[in-house]
Amino acid sequence: MEILLTLTLVALVVLLATRMLRRNRAAGGELGSGRAGTMADPAVQVGFVPVEDLDIRLPGPDHELVEALDEVLREQDWAPAARLLALTGDDWELRWQRVQTLAGAAAYELAQRPGEGGAWLRRWRAEAPKDAGGAEVFAEFLVRQAWMAGSGAADYRIILEEARKACDEARLLGPGSPVPNIIELTVARGLVYRQADFEELWARTESQAPDHMGAHLAALQYACEKWHGSREDAYDFAERAAASAPEGSLVPALPLFAVYEHLPDGNMVSTLYRSAVVTQAVAGALYAAGHARPDHPMLPHVRHLLVFFLVRAERYEEAVEQLRHVDGHVGAVPWSYSEKPAAEYAVYRALAVVGAAGGQTALGKA
Repeated sequence: MEILLTLTLVALVVLLATRMLRRNRAAGGELGSGRAGTMADPAVQVGFVPVEDLDIRLPGPDHELVEALDEVLREQDWAPAARLLALTGDDWELRWQRVQTLAGAAAYELAQRPGEGGAWLRRWRAEAPKDAGGAEVFAEFLVRQAWMAGSGAADYRIILEEARKACDEARLLGPGSPVPNIIELTVARGLVYRQADFEELWARTESQAPDHMGAHLAALQYACEKWHGSREDAYDFAERAAASAPEGSLVPALPLFAVYEHLPDGNMVSTLYRSAVVTQAVAGALYAAGHARPDHPMLPHVRHLLVFFLVRAERYEEAVEQLRHVDGHVGAVPWSYSEKPAAEYAVYRALAVVGAAGGQTALGKA
């Protein structure tokens, strides 16, 4: 169904882009010189980043992380990663995101070079066994390994049990950090924790970081229908969290993530995305994005999901506004669920740009 969705969206972009380019030529406009992909993409024509230059690793800019990660991978030296996490301090949202990225890089390396890739992480744990940052990255790395193996693999549960032990060790090394608990929230899904055990883990996590958006997203997954709950459970969790969130929090955007996780496959009917439930969730996310601090590490995640819903609701100008904040990076839901996240993002971006240029009924006119 996802392939069909992508093909349909591509067809719409072609139709809409052709109309825009014809208007441009009729007005005497010039496309200019450049790469073929740049000339064909209407979003690039108005200043957005070419698809081949989009960064699929991160949801938004983090120059310190990129510099450290590049050095780690180039030199196969764990020290820059350790320094980065030490300097991150108790910015728990940022720390969690950086731990995820570092662990993901090690997992990707290992997948590309079995038996060799990610050696820097193994040396980190061996050479600095008391480093809390290394323990956190290793725990998340094990979770990634289990997901890559798949639930049907013989060692799936073994890897997750090892990840749980790694979380325990990370907690002892960094008793103030909620990151080990957040990682274990993901472990809990794979090992099918009893509801009471999961709620106890969530209570510990929430007591450490009550406004942590990443923690709420991890807990939401357990409540989703595809894991151990239902749509009603997920909506209830998200709405209760949003209602009790303090001013400036991103947690009021949580219901939009709950809605996304329960969308029917391949449904492109615009009326669904203008329904009361979706409209209310979008409004909550827009409010949260507008009132959170501009450098909130999780804000790009909210903006990326808003782009998805705003385009499907044909609210193109609002989608373009969100795009201006995040363009250049696509490492976020929903694009990260795709086999080709940059291409998927570029399709929605083009729809938003062409739709905004052509009016609110661009999809209908196509």
